[in-house]
Amino acid sequence: MPQASPRGTYLQVSESLRQKIKKGEIAEELPSQAKLMSTFDVSRSTVERALNTLRAEGVIESVQGAGWYVAGTGDRRPLVEKVTDLLRADGVKVGDRFPTEKELCEQFGASRTAVRSAIAQMEGQGLIGKGATRGREIGSLPVRQGG
Repeated sequence: MPQASPRGTYLQVSESLRQKIKKGEIAEELPSQAKLMSTFDVSRSTVERALNTLRAEGVIESVQGAGWYVAGTGDRRPLVEKVTDLLRADGVKVGDRFPTEKELCEQFGASRTAVRSAIAQMEGQGLIGKGATRGREIGSLPVRQGG
């Protein structure tokens, strides 16, 4: 944000995000903090202050491991649960190729760090493991929920 006073920059970022939400340009999940830093050309602390301001006003809410959302919208489950749902799809079987980190980042709009954390949790549960070649494969299927 050019020509902004350092003290009030976070307020300008929060106002810009508020307007985008109001106009429907942001309808559910907010861009990542890294994307917001790039978009507004500001530091992480400025983005965090702007997001915390909007959260305090009840405009947005954060979900650990899932991101920032317009209040009252979106899938609030942690990323690991969303990724695990891929293993519950029809036709998925043990030994199938598991998506790459890059594919998961694109599909879920998540950072590589968040995806790696979800993969590590799934590996720890034995759901996925190293494939015979490069990459990962499905090691076991999760228990179906609700029945």
